[in-house]
Amino acid sequence: MELSEQIIHLFLLAIPIACIAWTVTHEEVFKEPREFCVKRSQNGRRLLQRKFFYLFTCEYCFSHYVTILFLLITGYKLLYTDWRGYLIAGFSLVWIANIYMSLYALIRIDLKKGRIITKIEEKKAENLTE
Repeated sequence: MELSEQIIHLFLLAIPIACIAWTVTHEEVFKEPREFCVKRSQNGRRLLQRKFFYLFTCEYCFSHYVTILFLLITGYKLLYTDWRGYLIAGFSLVWIANIYMSLYALIRIDLKKGRIITKIEEKKAENLTE
């Protein structure tokens, strides 16, 4: 695969990785399992147990495991055709996926802020008309 195709694949494969990692670590649909993992990561008896459960609460950490799964499914390699290609692809995908998640978080914060400002302005308008 040519380098330009590899770069396109890098940016496209990072999208579902970011989506899965964000959904598992932030969205309401996984709230109960995530809360269970948070408790186990804070109150586990053994260090290994605490670290294992922490992986499901941190989007950065979890994105590494999602990336490994995607590398196994797709066989995507970056720059090299041997094991080095997997290594470079893995860390590159994690990095791009985390940029996507950071941008998504900023957009969500901005949208939430906009909704709050709109509600405040609506209440002010209601108070003025009364």
